[in-house]
Amino acid sequence: VQLQASGGGLVQAGGSLRLSCAASGRTFNKGAVGWFRQVPGKEREFVHAIRWPDHSTYSGDSAKGRFTISRDNGKNTVYLQMNNLKPEDTAVYYCAATTNRPITSALPSPRTYTSWGQGTQVTVSS
Repeated sequence: VQLQASGGGLVQAGGSLRLSCAASGRTFNKGAVGWFRQVPGKEREFVHAIRWPDHSTYSGDSAKGRFTISRDNGKNTVYLQMNNLKPEDTAVYYCAATTNRPITSALPSPRTYTSWGQGTQVTVSS
């Protein structure tokens, strides 16, 4: 399966962006999709995840109250809506997927996911 992340860019603090994660070679109908972010010199940080079949969502501390994850089954795409962006949100954002249904505690771990997109840069200016 190939994942294509897009939607990053430069935005001022307080602004919004919507990232997209499109899949080819499989349908998002089982397992989970997660969003992570990474800045140079730091470990990959969990942002948000959505899990099938109930579409339950889980967020990391940085995303609570500001970011929302959703899916469009028809477009085979998962979105990350980011509002009220802050300079500390600046990072490369990656989407990742697994066809296994992970337990909740495993969702924040990058090792849970078997397929990764190429990343999209988000830069938030102050």
